[in-house]
Amino acid sequence: MIKIPQRRIVVTGIGIISPLGHNLAEHWSALKEGRSGIARITTVETAALRFHHGAEVHGFQPEKHFPDGQIDFLDRFAQFALVAARQAVADSGLSFSGQAAERTAVITGCSGGGQSTEDAVFVALYAKNANRVHPLSIPRVMASAAASHISMELGILGPTYNVSTACSSANHAIGQAFWLLRNNQADVALAGGTEAPFSFGMLKAWEALRVVSPDTCRPFSKGRQGIVLGEGAAILVLEEKERAVQRGARIYGEVTGFGMSSDARHLTAPGIEGPARAMKAALQDAGFHPEQIDYINAHGTGTAGNDPAETMAIRQVFGPHAEKLAISSTKSMHGHALGAAGALEAVATLMAMNEGIIPPTMNFLESDPECDLDVVPNQARKASLEYTLSNSFAFGGLNAVIAFQSGDKARSCMPW
Repeated sequence: MIKIPQRRIVVTGIGIISPLGHNLAEHWSALKEGRSGIARITTVETAALRFHHGAEVHGFQPEKHFPDGQIDFLDRFAQFALVAARQAVADSGLSFSGQAAERTAVITGCSGGGQSTEDAVFVALYAKNANRVHPLSIPRVMASAAASHISMELGILGPTYNVSTACSSANHAIGQAFWLLRNNQADVALAGGTEAPFSFGMLKAWEALRVVSPDTCRPFSKGRQGIVLGEGAAILVLEEKERAVQRGARIYGEVTGFGMSSDARHLTAPGIEGPARAMKAALQDAGFHPEQIDYINAHGTGTAGNDPAETMAIRQVFGPHAEKLAISSTKSMHGHALGAAGALEAVATLMAMNEGIIPPTMNFLESDPECDLDVVPNQARKASLEYTLSNSFAFGGLNAVIAFQSGDKARSCMPW
């Protein structure tokens, strides 16, 4: 049997809108400077809530991005996704027509869908006794709307769908796009995640779980009190490497592996074996030895349970090499964007490799013996990074890990 070489997949475009900025330059500048997007929530009245802080996208004006007729179809989460997709495509220098359109995919990750729209519908029905709701409520609420709007606006005709696996959604979307391209089912993919969870009903639901911090997010720090919710979107343009090199595209990095697993044990309590299996699977898929990894962008939620479990999983996978790993959680600055989290963190990982700067774990107060790893506390660090992982672990025990290697490494290596 003839073994067909697997295609190599690189990232040639990045688009992002987040609590740290409305584009890549603003977002990355804040990350490496340790500036936080966490502040008092302004888009929802929080007097009846036990927490009052979140990581919102401030200053976003939909009318500057969309005509009135289009806004009617777009919940906030879909607006974010379209803005990020436009940026990513412009950054990549690609356009889509003819066969290129048919050989391009769109895969988004989104957990909650149109929460603002859903909340408005329920207020109208149950609080105001309305007999009618907005006629476009369903198209605005559905989590797949972002993928559909991206494909329609850009004329993309290839595989297009949404992945909803709670907080691992974006990593699952990027990983599936990677496999799709590697297996020659497409040549280009737009992949990432989007989320806009700031509605009163959603915040009340999170309040009931008792996992939201009353002040800020302190991943891996002793005394941490929970997550801080965030929002935003990030979209990557993934492209077959030889194609990208031939057209002289900028290469941010190479997606080299993807690993998934299920804890199969509990809906909310984090596990150790499941995350470890996902990291091992990503390493195996990439062909990396654990000792090659320089940096991990951690799931790092800042909850009492997740951070020690992730620490133990990392130690299980990396053994003594865990002492040499740099690990940080950028959720300490942009909050936990749920279905979009993995995409925001993939951007952080790629930029860390490109610029040789590890973004810090901010708000760190005191070492926790249960989280005894180098978490790059409170200050960015210069480092040469060639091989990295980005972790996402979701409620329901749904784990997704992406392996990257640097753009310089991707350019220097011969094709498989």
